[in-house]
Amino acid sequence: MHVNQWKTPTIILLCGGAIVMLSFGIRHSFGIFLRPMALDLQWSRSTFAFAIALQNLVWGFAQPVMGMLADRFGAGRVLVAGGLSYALGLVLMSQSTTGLELALSAGVLVGLGMSGTYAIVFGAVGKVFPAEKRSLALGILSAMASFGMFAMLPFGQSLISGVGWSWALLILAVNACLILPLAVPLSGSTNSAVASLQAQQSVSAALAEARTHRGFWLVTLGFFVCGFQVVFVATHLPAYLLDQGMSTNTGMMALALIGLANIPGSYFAGYLGGRYSKKYLLSGIFVTRALIIAAFISVPVTQWSVYCFAVAIGLIWFGTVPLVSGIVAQIFGVQYLSMLFGLVFVGHQIGSFFGGWLGGFAYQLTGSYHAVWIVAIGLSIIAAVLNAVADDQEIERLAPAPQSA
Repeated sequence: MHVNQWKTPTIILLCGGAIVMLSFGIRHSFGIFLRPMALDLQWSRSTFAFAIALQNLVWGFAQPVMGMLADRFGAGRVLVAGGLSYALGLVLMSQSTTGLELALSAGVLVGLGMSGTYAIVFGAVGKVFPAEKRSLALGILSAMASFGMFAMLPFGQSLISGVGWSWALLILAVNACLILPLAVPLSGSTNSAVASLQAQQSVSAALAEARTHRGFWLVTLGFFVCGFQVVFVATHLPAYLLDQGMSTNTGMMALALIGLANIPGSYFAGYLGGRYSKKYLLSGIFVTRALIIAAFISVPVTQWSVYCFAVAIGLIWFGTVPLVSGIVAQIFGVQYLSMLFGLVFVGHQIGSFFGGWLGGFAYQLTGSYHAVWIVAIGLSIIAAVLNAVADDQEIERLAPAPQSA
């Protein structure tokens, strides 16, 4: 295979990391837009929450399609399309005056943009690293996404304070356009030497194989719980803290600390995933999440309890991503990694929909988030069990029969 000298695995990892820093960092800052937009436009919290929930649903269901296109035509083209959709969604979000406009911009267009950027990078990077280095590379990628989350939150908050939420979104749209040049090195990452060693399959055969694999579905159900928890916290924690008498800056700093703590957390998860059972590491993460959330809602809310919660949950925030994507590659190989990880990501995003939507619905119904925190604890225990019993053994495929002379 002829590949430009500068399209090395390291360059692909760095450029892919910059893309996820932008795409996920901007996305993670949406929670700090909830209150100013709701106050200025006289929306209920459920209006904003529904748009974010729809975004995650669109992101999830579009992800396998985007992954299939990336596997077939190259990650670079899909990343460019995703970056354009992302930027357009942010521009239209800045001009939204009704719930429908917000749903179409922040929900549909940004959701499509995320499906064409975030998980596509994980598939592209996973293909260019051999199995013994893949988990660590994916952990580094998750850590870079976490740095984006950490950096974009104070940046977004300063923009809102300085120029207002509408101009802040326009400036973030300009930042999203940087995804386009960064996608160039990933344009040739679909057919690596690693991938060529895998038994070649058709798309339909790969889908049929995944559909009948019990471990695939159990890991997907566990990822549902991750999506529920992550989006509930990212979307509603700032508002929850305001209800508890905390300042706007405390909520922003809490989300930033989650991102900061997850930089070493994701790296460490990827490192451990290359040495120990990924499914048992996932179970440990979910048990730990349940304990952290239970402790947080059991003590009085103070600035220090918030920051301790943010650091603790942040250390295991995205640790699931390199482990789950690593399990998919471990079971099925890397030929259709973008598509198959995209399918698992559907479960994550259905959970994200319910985490974002249920938070707003429960608050509107009861004036409190307490019930949703309890649900998050219960789901963590279920996810720990599901991952522990999942079959993660590599599928053994028969080598193709030699052609007759």
